[in-house]
Amino acid sequence: MKKTILVVDDEISICMLLQNFLSQDYKVIALYSALEALEWLDGNLPDLIVSDIQMPEMDGFEFLIKVRKQGFTKHTPVVMLSGRAESKERIKCYRLGAQDYLTKPFNPEELEELVKKNIYPIHYAIEW
Repeated sequence: MKKTILVVDDEISICMLLQNFLSQDYKVIALYSALEALEWLDGNLPDLIVSDIQMPEMDGFEFLIKVRKQGFTKHTPVVMLSGRAESKERIKCYRLGAQDYLTKPFNPEELEELVKKNIYPIHYAIEW
């Protein structure tokens, strides 16, 4: 059975890109707002969440805080996406509980490695 990745981004094109890159190996659920994602998370538990930071209604920081405060998603790995490369934003994400941070536009190979690293920690390396 394929692992499930929840993608949260208000830009439809980013959701489509992520689905395109990841759907061969994973079940990808794409939602266009953090509020929608929180509703979906009430009854579902993904193996990984990939979330944008800059979204209307609720930004990625607030979404990440809510994900970490919910008991059942407390330990779900989260990769944050942003168009900003500033280290302050990256550090804030880590302090709020994100495992990784990826800058847009992203390299599909880097995305693939971050996904593997977070879904299969330690076990994904080709050689030891």
